[in-house]
Amino acid sequence: MSSTTSGVPAPTTGPDAGATWHYGDPLGEQRAAAQGAVLIERSHRAVLALTGAERKSWLHNLTTQHVSDLPDGVVTQNLSLDGQGRVEDHWLQTELEGVTFLDTEPWRGEPLLAYLRRMVFWSDVTVEPADLAVLSLLGPRLADTPVLETLGLPELPAEGTATALAEGGFIRRLWGPAIEVDVVVPRSQVAGWRDRLVAAGVRPAGVWTYEAHRVAARRPRLGVDTDERTIPHEVGWIGPAVHLDKGCYRGQETVARVHNLGKPPRMLVSLHLDGDGDRPAPGDPLQAGGRTVGRLGTVVDHVDDGVIALALVKRGLPADTALTTGGDVATAAAIDPDSMPSTDGVGAGRLAVERLRGGAR
Repeated sequence: MSSTTSGVPAPTTGPDAGATWHYGDPLGEQRAAAQGAVLIERSHRAVLALTGAERKSWLHNLTTQHVSDLPDGVVTQNLSLDGQGRVEDHWLQTELEGVTFLDTEPWRGEPLLAYLRRMVFWSDVTVEPADLAVLSLLGPRLADTPVLETLGLPELPAEGTATALAEGGFIRRLWGPAIEVDVVVPRSQVAGWRDRLVAAGVRPAGVWTYEAHRVAARRPRLGVDTDERTIPHEVGWIGPAVHLDKGCYRGQETVARVHNLGKPPRMLVSLHLDGDGDRPAPGDPLQAGGRTVGRLGTVVDHVDDGVIALALVKRGLPADTALTTGGDVATAAAIDPDSMPSTDGVGAGRLAVERLRGGAR
């Protein structure tokens, strides 16, 4: 629960229950994230800490990312798949000073902890919950001197890197054209960090602002923009979270097969929705001419783009297809053509098949 009491709480039925949704001016908070600097408490995220001499090689064998020799201070994304290659867990992974930190969705913390502990066997690995909170900072003014001095940094970290904090926790910078920094600190220090950052000119904002930022960047969220059938290729996790040149892991056969054939069944796209009336919900079907062609993900009101959403739709669906949401709320939706995945790349296996059939020479 956020320690700030003046905020409006996030919907209790959503994945951010227990966090602050906004502080009375959600669109103003988004504007501040684009032009200034904001602080968003995401302390409801679950954080795990892995210790032990074999933790990196052990995790490497279980997951999709190449982490056996992950250098100190590096941040990456990682996945756990089921035997059919479908995504079960997604997390951010930070390697720092002999500890591997994983942070994931609130509702996946306990299941991920239980799964990892079951897989330890005789390896020198210990997996424990970490009493750490994630504070996310967004905006170009994070590079200003007062903020850097508050963070205790001469400059912002490079993208995908982290640096330890003297009093526990760490600061990391994520990837992308917009500046995004996480301050991951012991929960007992959250109020102090918030007060110092606000004094340095960083405005408090709710998770509504973070979700608008994430959706505009077309970054999927586990369990909201994915379902029980999602494979990594459908949502852009090949590369950022899946390394294609590493040893065996659960679900690898599906990853390799789909990569070689180049034909995942669905693709992640951005949508623009009609802003009049109620908002549809994640998981609602997307329909074209009365036929279901996809699944709606996160829906959020954006300060510049209006009502936007992420969706998984059938591969090959034309961008100009007229869509309507199903479920309890029917509203018109249009695919943003700039969000359509590239079709330039053809998997090596698919290319070989086409050559055999005379489709490519």
